[in-house]
Amino acid sequence: MTRAFIVEADGGSRGNPGPAAYGAVVKDAANGAVLAELAGHIGLATNNVAEYRGALAGLAHAHELDPKAAVEIRLDSKLIVEQMSGRWKIKHPDMRELALQVRAIFPPGQVTYTWVPRSSNAHADSLVNEVLDQVEGGGSPLIARTFASGLLVQDATDVIGDAEEAFAHSAAARSERARNRMVGWEEMDTPTTAVLVRHGATQFSLEKRFSGHGGADPGLAPIGEAQARAAAHELASRLQFDLVVSSPLLRTRQTAAILAGQLADDLVIMDELAECAFGEWDGLTFAEVQSKWPDELRQWLDSVDHAPPGGESFTQVHARVARARQELISSYPGRNILVVSHVSPIKLLVALTIDAPVESVYRMELRPCSISTTTWYPDGNNSLYGFAESSHLRGVDTFPGV
Repeated sequence: MTRAFIVEADGGSRGNPGPAAYGAVVKDAANGAVLAELAGHIGLATNNVAEYRGALAGLAHAHELDPKAAVEIRLDSKLIVEQMSGRWKIKHPDMRELALQVRAIFPPGQVTYTWVPRSSNAHADSLVNEVLDQVEGGGSPLIARTFASGLLVQDATDVIGDAEEAFAHSAAARSERARNRMVGWEEMDTPTTAVLVRHGATQFSLEKRFSGHGGADPGLAPIGEAQARAAAHELASRLQFDLVVSSPLLRTRQTAAILAGQLADDLVIMDELAECAFGEWDGLTFAEVQSKWPDELRQWLDSVDHAPPGGESFTQVHARVARARQELISSYPGRNILVVSHVSPIKLLVALTIDAPVESVYRMELRPCSISTTTWYPDGNNSLYGFAESSHLRGVDTFPGV
């Protein structure tokens, strides 16, 4: 039986244009259960841009849950509903680009667009204002809360009551932002320590080719295997690890196997830690992409919301990496975890740790088998202990950026 979701999306700007944010709620269409609350601050933008971003975030999460699902997306913007339904033309170039991104998430025919009055979109609207207030107070520019699916539905009254109760609990919880604390100075609970290791070099790495999930999936080059052994030797002197968590791609699994052989007994695969999908650019060099897709490459470099043709945007990757991080914190509290992943997910895990914007991915570099160390505390505080360390790679290092 085909699964079905409802996405309630909204966006708003305080100034139009002004400080803007989107909000999205993903629900199980069968019983009304809230599966996710998503919101993000997007800097200075218009209401329409923020509305499109809400649709993009909600649909991207629904696709992560089930790419074959039927989705009804509900918005209080008649403009976007009519544009996305194909009844109104999209004249503004920024809107056209966002519309293309929204349409690219699901195949044609799986998504329907429904206009609802503003009063019926209060949940998504509240997320917009929550994240705007959060940023004004110095807090995180992202909200990504997921909930267990499958509320037991007995009748329509129970559905409404359960959904309202879940929303009330989540609203109360999100009103209590963790206060800042001086990590290392104060008495604090035991954190989850996540040591983040990029995989060893592949032939694609050495040739500086785009290589994401859904592409060729190359294995480690001989120098990549040597880098993994060097990282294992270095980490053996630092911590005792409870488990190794790896992206599902071949190069990370091979790196993780080398590390786990010396450092931990358990190896867990987590799909959300896969590299960004680069779509039609996969396997090509930067110069080849620049020659064939100059405009698209410029847009990708200019905006974390722009995806390569057939690929993912950094905003979409950020959402799934945030879910992975929360799952690790919930599943392994107080444990030492070795996470083997890729450039983009590791950068985004670091950004989440220090409350940096998604755009910070453009300001970080990670060499193969470099080591970054983070701690995530139960009260919501985090700390970054080391970033992109590579002194252990002397003799097996490659040039920067590969």
